[in-house]
Amino acid sequence: MDSDFSPGGPDSDFGFAFNDSNFSDRVLRIEIVSDLPETKSDGEGCSTIADWARNRKRRREDIRKETAVDVVEQREEQILNCNMPDTEDGVTYENQDEEPVAMIEELPADLESNFNLQGDEGTHSNDSSWNMDCSTVLRVKTIHISSPILAAKSPFFYKLFSNGMRESEQRHVTLRIHASEEAALMELLNFMYSNTISTTTPTALLDVLMAADKFEVASCMRYCSKLLRNLPMTCESALLYLDLPSSVLMGEAVQPLTDAAKQFLAARYKDITKFQEEVLNLPLAGIEAVLSSDDLQIASEDAVYDFVLKWVRTHYPKQDDRRDILASRLGRLIRFPYMTCRKLKKVLSCNDFKPELASKVVLESLFFKAETPYRQRALAAEEANATYRRFVERAYKYRPVKVVEFELPRQQCVVYLDLKREECANLLPAGRVYSQAFHLGGQGFFLSAHCNMDQQSSFQCFGLFLGMQEKGSVTFAVDYEFAARSKPTEEYVSKYKGNYTFTGGKAVGYRNLFGIPWSAFTAEDSVYFINGILHLRAELTIRQ
Repeated sequence: MDSDFSPGGPDSDFGFAFNDSNFSDRVLRIEIVSDLPETKSDGEGCSTIADWARNRKRRREDIRKETAVDVVEQREEQILNCNMPDTEDGVTYENQDEEPVAMIEELPADLESNFNLQGDEGTHSNDSSWNMDCSTVLRVKTIHISSPILAAKSPFFYKLFSNGMRESEQRHVTLRIHASEEAALMELLNFMYSNTISTTTPTALLDVLMAADKFEVASCMRYCSKLLRNLPMTCESALLYLDLPSSVLMGEAVQPLTDAAKQFLAARYKDITKFQEEVLNLPLAGIEAVLSSDDLQIASEDAVYDFVLKWVRTHYPKQDDRRDILASRLGRLIRFPYMTCRKLKKVLSCNDFKPELASKVVLESLFFKAETPYRQRALAAEEANATYRRFVERAYKYRPVKVVEFELPRQQCVVYLDLKREECANLLPAGRVYSQAFHLGGQGFFLSAHCNMDQQSSFQCFGLFLGMQEKGSVTFAVDYEFAARSKPTEEYVSKYKGNYTFTGGKAVGYRNLFGIPWSAFTAEDSVYFINGILHLRAELTIRQ
């Protein structure tokens, strides 16, 4: 049965028939009992999402402390469950000190009268939780309902009205709910007739969403999710929405809301270094949302790796717990193929990773680095819609490079830096982009691409520079050569050669590498962009 189906089509409005005896074939008797201790009624004391979450969590924990029975049989009658047990983070927490409680097969005599109501068609309660004190019914609401309308919207009511038991033939149906659920249930019943909800506050919408999940009205859950997505989101609400799939039975219905929450957190903490303390305090679901983003603005994947280790050591003091969470959740969010080889070596010796996992990700990364650029792009394209995007490059502040090192006959390295056309275009009018660090003779170097003003011709042009990282007063005499691929041969062509004695923090290069204005360099027919990529090469040799 399609839970979104309603007679006359999904957009039919039967609001005129709600609680009207002329258009109803049943009577719904709602028994409202006291809330659990400290649980606020709908909206009371819950002015914010945080209040709602604390109240909801307290309610769930209190419910778990008492005995709950799903199905009770008495004299061939069935009492259906209308309070689904909640879970937190996918786990139901129980008091392990209590003895297991067996399913009750028969009602105690002193409770029987509470569920066999007086009338021509003796009926019973559709109660879900025996922890409700049957002697504290605060009030009773009676509503005229149409069983076809409710059954079309809800598998719960469909089964209730068509299961062949006595209640499917009876005119009266009884539900028992907590006082805090009353307003949400009334909104839900109204939605099942009219396909609309009158409440607009986030906390009230969440209550309706939870009621819709309890009574299996997926269309209402999706409607509430849509309304919540259209409301301003905060970090606390986003984190709560991320937890919803583990708190409801029909998690698919809230998936768009969960996805919106992930996008909100990823956008808010895009520049992770600016909000480092906030991100360190995020729960697991929050840090996963941030680290899943391709647009994460961070120096390099090495920095992502360091940050993940810092987060996991903060939240999981025990090494076994750290290893488990890295293996099952966080490790797959680190894009190891874009880490430097020097950092990958440290992965192999990191005790927070299981040895077999460390070996696997390092080998996979090295094989990826050895692939041709075309094959690397193909692997990244294959993961375009994947949940975990190992081979997709982020928006690093320092661009990844491929390095080939030689020790003999002279210490030498060849560095390959690829830049996309849009990256180069974004350098105008005076921008610059830096490569990740690479090493020669134990000293760190980097490449930087600039949009410069040509000093002789007074036009903007593309420049490439080689710099040495600051590190004491060490000096290095280096021969270097810059080259770039160009059409039609698409081979590397040397553009500039030189030599320089480096000291810490100094850089050398050529302000107009190609000898042409910026407009000619970035033109559609530019010979230097091959399939939208500028391929640069720098060869460094330590002078004897």
